[in-house]
Amino acid sequence: MSVHPTEEELESLSLACQKLWDLDENRLEPGVDYAINVQGGKNPFGNQDAAADKLFLGVKDDVWQRQTYVIFYNLLDNYERQTGIRETLTPQERQETIAFVNAIMETKPMQYCHNLLVKKGRAPADEGEFKDLLMKLWFYFYRRETDFDSSGFEHVFVGEVKNGKVTGLHNWIQFYIEERKGNIDYRGFIRPRRRGQGVENPDGNERILTVQMEWGDELKPISTIFIGTSPEFEMALYTLCFLAGGEENLIDIEQYDVMIKCYRMGRDRDQIGTAFPEVVGVDQ
Repeated sequence: MSVHPTEEELESLSLACQKLWDLDENRLEPGVDYAINVQGGKNPFGNQDAAADKLFLGVKDDVWQRQTYVIFYNLLDNYERQTGIRETLTPQERQETIAFVNAIMETKPMQYCHNLLVKKGRAPADEGEFKDLLMKLWFYFYRRETDFDSSGFEHVFVGEVKNGKVTGLHNWIQFYIEERKGNIDYRGFIRPRRRGQGVENPDGNERILTVQMEWGDELKPISTIFIGTSPEFEMALYTLCFLAGGEENLIDIEQYDVMIKCYRMGRDRDQIGTAFPEVVGVDQ
């Protein structure tokens, strides 16, 4: 499948995002590479715990031998959980970040993302310059509560705690790892407002799920995560929507109507403050 966008995809962000999905050769298959136990549904404001067990029943061991998954995993412990604490990168952590950007640029989703952004005049054609742009968008530190205490990658993929509340943490790999460690308590999935929207009767094959969780002692009433997608797909999806879309981007992926929300941070408002999916028809 070509990593070069068609004219139709250049005109439609939704078609482009579906193409990213189709190009995600590293995506896991439910019931083959992983299994989930969705359990009970709830509204986001209820206090009851609708899930006695973990969300993830397991992920196959050989998944963690895939290059982008391994390097992504290495990044997750490089950050302070609490905002207001200045972040620093050791030389090793910086090399891990560079290795991740290099690795995802070898994949079809990121190559397609780059080609489309170049065609639309939103990114430099030179691959080295585009990697520098990815570093700035995702990994350069900026201020949430104090100088250099956050970054786009940390917020979206790792998660943070600010004023006693969980923010970000929209990635299934981080969710799975923290759940295995006993740090995340899955409290059930969020029911759609109306029939025919979102996940009504989950069967374990969901590709996107809106959940409630506790991370440590802090509650996140509602958070939507893709399930089984590769790190490169999510990086490409959010980068594409941030640079070629707006704050709210309504797209169709597989059978899901999804709103990708992107907000800006940084001194010049040119870095990713957050980027995350919402399933249309589910209260956020």
